[in-house]
Amino acid sequence: MHAWAMYDWANSVYNLVITTAIFPIFYAAQTSFTDKNSGKIVDTVSFLGQKFSNTELYNYVFSLAYLIVVFTAPILSGVADYSGKKKFFLKFFCYLGSFSCMGLYFFDGQHLELSMVPVVLACVGFWGSLVFYNAFLPEIADPEYHDSLSARGFMLGYIGSTLVLVCSLIAIKMLDVNARYIFVIVGLWWMGFAQYTYKRLNESYVKKEIKNPLMNGFLELKKVAKELRGHYLLRKYLISYFVYNCGVQTVLIVAVPFANKEIFRGDDKSGLIVSVIIIQIVAAVGAWTMSKLSSKIGNFNVIKATVFIWMLACILAYFITEPLEFYFLAAMVGFIMGGIQSMSRSTFAKLLPSTTDHASYFSFYDVSEKIGLVIGVFLFGYIEGITHDMRQSILLLISLFAIGFLLLMRIRRSEYLINKIQNIDERIHSFEA
Repeated sequence: MHAWAMYDWANSVYNLVITTAIFPIFYAAQTSFTDKNSGKIVDTVSFLGQKFSNTELYNYVFSLAYLIVVFTAPILSGVADYSGKKKFFLKFFCYLGSFSCMGLYFFDGQHLELSMVPVVLACVGFWGSLVFYNAFLPEIADPEYHDSLSARGFMLGYIGSTLVLVCSLIAIKMLDVNARYIFVIVGLWWMGFAQYTYKRLNESYVKKEIKNPLMNGFLELKKVAKELRGHYLLRKYLISYFVYNCGVQTVLIVAVPFANKEIFRGDDKSGLIVSVIIIQIVAAVGAWTMSKLSSKIGNFNVIKATVFIWMLACILAYFITEPLEFYFLAAMVGFIMGGIQSMSRSTFAKLLPSTTDHASYFSFYDVSEKIGLVIGVFLFGYIEGITHDMRQSILLLISLFAIGFLLLMRIRRSEYLINKIQNIDERIHSFEA
């Protein structure tokens, strides 16, 4: 079981170092320059014959990567169930992602069409490997150990990725190491530590009888969507979740590019990396605090309060201009980021009807999360492209959290209690049957 959790230690460096921290800053430096005559920063780039702002293109490329994940994840899950060779596919997507990370060493702002290929493939490799990684959990541990084992993986991933980020910051700032070498280290770290998982994790070759493995995942999603018609409260919650989580996931992608362009305008970006580390540390504290608070005031009240704070944070982001203000905002976002992610998933689990097919419901939950991310990140870039002002895109985030909050306010405590009683009755009848 420890070998399974160690894959989080291996692959989490991609999510933090490549997606969130160092690569966005490196990308901005490679795709912009200071005009000698006017002294202004020029950030317009050419891609496939079209002109874009560099951050606008950045958002479009990641939207494409996540869109690929949305369409491939159901297919991959069906193949995993049918083939029983999850470790083979886990290795394939791990190597795809890790080699793509190392391929970022050759990133060239003058040849973006080729340079963006490893950006997309690294993202697909990361999320593709998670499909098979998660599929191992029911096979290696009994249900009562799922929570603790998942938490162990989360903590290992948090510690490992933060360690690499801190060392990377020291290497870049104190040892004058080129950031390109950090991408190679991330790929080697991911691939290297994954070998422990591969060596210790046994392939069980558990197969399911599936008539059409390529379409099975989509059929499961269709079945869940149909079943949701009979679960009013769960449907209301998922609609509100889709809207406010669209804002949350977009913030996670665009926060560093925004701060890099609008706040930390000088050459020294170490303060921006420090803010990312602050977010990482405070997020863990926020998740724990929200969990404790939910036992006293209830899940929905915690989520409502958190979404409202998210909206306030985005309003503040629209007006801030100084690094010190961003540090405060980073701590604020970190605290509610950890809370909203943990509480959203646990609330969804509590609202599930009595069923043995939890995997399909969580697959529906994950796909809706990725679709929201595609929409949010794309619109953020599109608004910047139209207005030529990244701050105007923040108005989209404010709107998403405001609408999400209003949708949550439609959910009443009486509905939650009735749903809870119905689920208990369903479980009793299922047990008696």
